[in-house]
Amino acid sequence: MNSGSIHKSDRLRILVLGYIVRGPIGGMAWHHLQYVLGLQRLGHEVYYLEDSGDTPYCCYDPIRGVTDENPAYGLQFAAAVFQKTGLSQQWAYYDRHLDTWHGSLAGRIRMVLAGADLLLNLSCSNPIRPWLAGIPVRALIDTDPVFTQIRNLTDPARRELSEAHNAFFTFGENISQPACHIPDDGFPWQPTRQPVVLDAWPVTAGQALGKFTTVMQWESYPGREYNGRYFGQKSDAFPAYFGLPLRTGQVFELAVGSLSAPRATLREHGWQLCNPLDVTRDPWTYQQYLQNSKAEFSIAKHGYVEACTGWFSERSAAYLASGRPVVVQDTGFSQWLGAGEGVLAFRDPAEALANVEQVNRDYERQCRAAREICEAYFESAGVLNRLIELAIAGSRATATLSFSKF
Repeated sequence: MNSGSIHKSDRLRILVLGYIVRGPIGGMAWHHLQYVLGLQRLGHEVYYLEDSGDTPYCCYDPIRGVTDENPAYGLQFAAAVFQKTGLSQQWAYYDRHLDTWHGSLAGRIRMVLAGADLLLNLSCSNPIRPWLAGIPVRALIDTDPVFTQIRNLTDPARRELSEAHNAFFTFGENISQPACHIPDDGFPWQPTRQPVVLDAWPVTAGQALGKFTTVMQWESYPGREYNGRYFGQKSDAFPAYFGLPLRTGQVFELAVGSLSAPRATLREHGWQLCNPLDVTRDPWTYQQYLQNSKAEFSIAKHGYVEACTGWFSERSAAYLASGRPVVVQDTGFSQWLGAGEGVLAFRDPAEALANVEQVNRDYERQCRAAREICEAYFESAGVLNRLIELAIAGSRATATLSFSKF
């Protein structure tokens, strides 16, 4: 197709750019896979592409415990994941350091690129090389609201990456609301959210005697200050909730990453800890961990709450799809998501305690409500059709704009 007359009803050739080879982790893989699988189910021709980027510290290897430029583990991980999901002929990885393509598309990558209509750069995770710059619709998907916008305002290289796109979406769904404190970086961001392919996430029997769990990073990067406001990480938000397990008598377990996580302190306060590498070994160990849980209990990044972004976790959406209620810190998502049953939002420890008790009082009802909310808000066809429609319209509008003054 690849013309100026693209419509959302057309069968499009779509490139999903992601972070599976460089981030070979079960939950990360699901975040990207649901876009690829969901678009495929809509009848589009979909390919997954990934770029090493230019830094030598690009590929995480959990076996060697290092991050370097060697993609061997990630390539093996990706090949197994795409084989199991029926996508074995639809992916490629570009190693900038060796100027080499890997994956099943390596031998026909030019043909695939030449006919592409739409590019989705998930989590701002890939550079736009010259061979991608001519694709008519190039959509940037921001999954880290407030931090993405601050980077655009303070980091010229990051801003240049953003400017290579012509449609802009954010998981910060409150971005146009008065109470939202995401700074204006000059890009025309539109709200979007994680799509969930429901048939890939079947409802399983609730675990009434199970654990409240989550999979998390204690710190992903340093907090940021902008315009007199501090926007922190989960490490800044979590301490207020240290005492929750001992107050409830429930079992709370964290699959927590980051060397900086205060594991001894968490254990002293009654938190159980498990090895996140076991949980996230592949997409199916991750999925099984969520299914074996009673519910999710999760803290949000301090910055998401401080900015009232309206962000909602793709991980929490997967708990909901499995029929697991989520007790999660409110980032402002209660302004657009029907929280109360299935999704129980809290703003302080007292509300968190009350929500845990509510899950226990009527567990089966909360499980049913969880799946219903996922179907109503995150079902992939609805999310992705809207994304395509707005991306095509947004790319045309952006063609008349200049970002150089910001």
